[in-house]
Amino acid sequence: MDFTRREGEPTVVLERRRKLEQLRQLGVDPFSEDFSPTHEASSVLETYGEWDSQRLEGLQEAFALAGRIMGKRDFGKVSFIDLVDRTGRLQCLVHIPSLTDREASLFRLVDIGDHLGVRGRLFRTRTGELTLRVDEFKILSKALRPLPEKWHGLRDVEARYRQRYLDLLMNPGVKETFRTRARVIKWIREFLDARGFEEVETPMMQALPGGAEARPFVTHHNALGLDLFLRVAPELYLKRLVVGGMERVYEINRNFRNEGISTQHNPEFTMLEFYQAYATFEDLMVLTEELLEFLLRRLGKWPTLKYQGKEIEMQRPWKRMRFTECLVEFAQIKPEDVANLEELKEVANRKGVPLEGRETLGKVLAKLFDALVEPQLLGPIFITHHPVEISPLARRNKAEPEFVDRFELYIAGREVANAFSELTDPDDQRERFEQQQMLRKRGDQEAHPLDEDFLRALEHGMPPTAGEGIGIDRLVMLLTDSPSIRDVILFPQLRPETKVSL
Repeated sequence: MDFTRREGEPTVVLERRRKLEQLRQLGVDPFSEDFSPTHEASSVLETYGEWDSQRLEGLQEAFALAGRIMGKRDFGKVSFIDLVDRTGRLQCLVHIPSLTDREASLFRLVDIGDHLGVRGRLFRTRTGELTLRVDEFKILSKALRPLPEKWHGLRDVEARYRQRYLDLLMNPGVKETFRTRARVIKWIREFLDARGFEEVETPMMQALPGGAEARPFVTHHNALGLDLFLRVAPELYLKRLVVGGMERVYEINRNFRNEGISTQHNPEFTMLEFYQAYATFEDLMVLTEELLEFLLRRLGKWPTLKYQGKEIEMQRPWKRMRFTECLVEFAQIKPEDVANLEELKEVANRKGVPLEGRETLGKVLAKLFDALVEPQLLGPIFITHHPVEISPLARRNKAEPEFVDRFELYIAGREVANAFSELTDPDDQRERFEQQQMLRKRGDQEAHPLDEDFLRALEHGMPPTAGEGIGIDRLVMLLTDSPSIRDVILFPQLRPETKVSL
């Protein structure tokens, strides 16, 4: 085989390719599947971790384990390897003089990073560590690239996200974060299922990108000759199901929004949305408190949530505060100026909040809130009664129809949940959609499109309903003390790399 170095290929990779060829020359498949483990590391440690040497000597059972070699220490006649499987690590000992010449030749070709199958018996070393004495071994997968060094390896943040497979291997805390994420999603399902909600799936590709004010991604269906949009939210389809008699529904799935990337935003993200007929946004406040307490107790973090050095008391009930009251208290906007568009623009200019110039009163209020209020909301706090023009799908408040029955939940200075009593009046909804079309004509690419089929569904009668969306990624950030959304998404969106590096 020609071992001429490929462009940019390190010497260590070339050396491993030589070993790969040597294995083949010895008649060994370096990527074998012919091995069946009988045990896992954690079960061995849990069952036999307290056994002393004498008791282990009387154990006749043989053990077969498979995993990746994460450490290898050679001491002449013996070699210790750290074998790691999905459950944990078990030390193994290979006694070189006990091997046949062929086995010894094979073992010299084994490197850190290789997958290995081993069979043997348990004993305890002089230092007291439970160890598997290897009687047989089989190379299951030869690693051509070395793992990063334990102490000097994968530290570059972008490299960690881009090569998540190495991040998971080298940083045990990362793997635990994603295991926690999986458990949280499972527990959310358990919580909602117990309350009579049914899980559903709605289209990811939609003819109209409805359910939220956001810029969509566009794709094209060749057979239909039709442009489609990756969904920005499942809301309008879930509401159609409520019209159809599915009175408690939820979906956990991806949304796509063609917007910026930050520590809190990824263009592809996971959202929980649920709808409950014959309920109000106030009912959902209580349900949300119960859900968060349920999750925190499962994680052993109740009642004090620690996040990025801050301690957040989560005891219920949580504080409620109106949207405009927050602007007065936290942004020092005069009460009489909350409805004054020109004065609000001046406030934005003085405080360095960028505006495009065509914003309506509600849009300016929203931008001032995001920039000046949100970072101060340690929470947990429900912000209620938002302006109607930034809530085109929410029910108007009876006493103050310029506001809607809505809340956003803030914890640690970021929005975690958004909910409202749903607008069920089809005529009011049509009028709101038409107002949104005017904004679109003025250049607002995030304005909500007019969905005639959804309006037709409302005309068939939708029961009074409350709905809520919770960002799974942001929630998991809080529950795992992760500073960035990229830390809780296995493969976050990144710019393409120009050069593949080791």
